Amino acid sequence: MEPLNHFDTLCIHAGQSPDPTTGAIMTPVFFTSTYVQEGLGKHKGFEYARTRNPTRDAVEANLAALEGGRSGIAFASGLAATQAIFELMSAGDHLVLGHNVYGGTFRLVDKVMARFGLTYTQVDTSDLDALKGALKPNTKMVLLETPTNPMLGLTDIAAVRALLKAEASAALLVVDNTFASPFNQRPLELGADLVLHSTTKYLNGHSDSVGGVAITNDEGLNERLHFIQNAAGAILSPMESWLILRGTKTLHLRMERHNASALRIARWLEARKDLKAVYYPGLESHPQHDLAKRQMKGFSGIVSFDTGDAARTERIAAAFRIFALAESLGGVESLVCHPVSMTHGSVPVADRERLGIHDSLLRLSVGVEDVEDLLADLERALRA
Repeated sequence: MEPLNHFDTLCIHAGQSPDPTTGAIMTPVFFTSTYVQEGLGKHKGFEYARTRNPTRDAVEANLAALEGGRSGIAFASGLAATQAIFELMSAGDHLVLGHNVYGGTFRLVDKVMARFGLTYTQVDTSDLDALKGALKPNTKMVLLETPTNPMLGLTDIAAVRALLKAEASAALLVVDNTFASPFNQRPLELGADLVLHSTTKYLNGHSDSVGGVAITNDEGLNERLHFIQNAAGAILSPMESWLILRGTKTLHLRMERHNASALRIARWLEARKDLKAVYYPGLESHPQHDLAKRQMKGFSGIVSFDTGDAARTERIAAAFRIFALAESLGGVESLVCHPVSMTHGSVPVADRERLGIHDSLLRLSVGVEDVEDLLADLERALRA
């Protein structure tokens, strides 16, 4: 078979081939906990399903190909993948964490990993001087999100890699690429050591699966993460694996619509006079718009806006008919999220206020419905 070089084709075929037993074109769901061995020490590469499963193998290969990586490790959730990555470090090691990471990531570091001797510093990773100042001799990892949730700030991944090299830092550079998706951004090509996703979002795309994945080009990192996963057991189930494979077959098509509709909505919101602020990297007014154009193929489907009035925001959130009030993002259906009461409830109030995550902020996950219907829904809700 000819090598697969184009993203659209990788979405549909990478990691998959017709089932050799039946010829089924879709990867089967292998519901099994164990595998019959031909003799002592003789098996077909599969011994126990915690360690390997053929359906999980397929989705790991597919997602690795989409990110331009050699190997992927699929986990039971995005946070399970994040925890396994943190477990590459030891007590006494230091982590530099983006100042606006997902609230669950902060909670995991602050309330769980810190109990086992991991120290951390939060910093604006878009500020290279601040990042440089946060590095210590025992810094073993820098974890950042770009774009961030929900303020959609960006970090120059290549510049961070150059900084770590200039400082002779051995810290691993880990990028949470959930908000961008590999369609819009491929951090490994920009110098990241590991890429992290909540597959629950754009990769699955249908709001019917929870999962996570870590992808790398470093075989040593791959082996260590596989060991951690096998030891701790946070594996992606066969059914969840199949659902993600189903989702990635249309990832390229969905992301084109997400990108186009979100840009249209962001410009429409920005043109209004009754909003305090609109956040979207595709807007020329975004302070990092030039970086977005350089680092990203498209600007993804998340738009945040601040009404400046918490009571009005509550009325708006209750008035939508198409946008559903719910956590999560990246599905075919449009969602509206109130970060303060949903995704970032675990972040200290002072930190939220410093970041601009106010009670009056809403985050839109723009789906693939007709954009005219979405605009009409926004108009109706903003009049509430």
